Amino acid sequence: MMRTALLAALLLATLSGCEELGIPDPEKEAARKQAEGEAIGSACRQSGRSLEVCFSRNPKAIKAAVFSGWKSMNDYMTENNIETIAPPPEPVAPAHDTAPAPDHADERAPAPRRRDTHSSQAKPASRYS
Repeated sequence: MMRTALLAALLLATLSGCEELGIPDPEKEAARKQAEGEAIGSACRQSGRSLEVCFSRNPKAIKAAVFSGWKSMNDYMTENNIETIAPPPEPVAPAHDTAPAPDHADERAPAPRRRDTHSSQAKPASRYS
């Protein structure tokens, strides 16, 4: 009886550290994704972005969580008369150059020297020649 209780206590103490072993906890992962989605939604609302833009910019976020965060930030901003903050401008894709790439065909690098270490014809170098 005492041995069973000791074994159960030892097993409980060992398994309580599963997070340290890298074993994922589905409940904590779901809570993290929910909180991340709400943070994304509230940031979108504060910057004045619409829900559609927010969804398209964050396709991996949970849409219900994004909406919840957006709505709670909207209510908070309305109650406290907070104005939206202008978002930073969208990054512009670099324009492709229409000029052709320079041709470096005549600027060849010298071929690497080949070491012939397995050849039976290799002669030892003379010390005095």
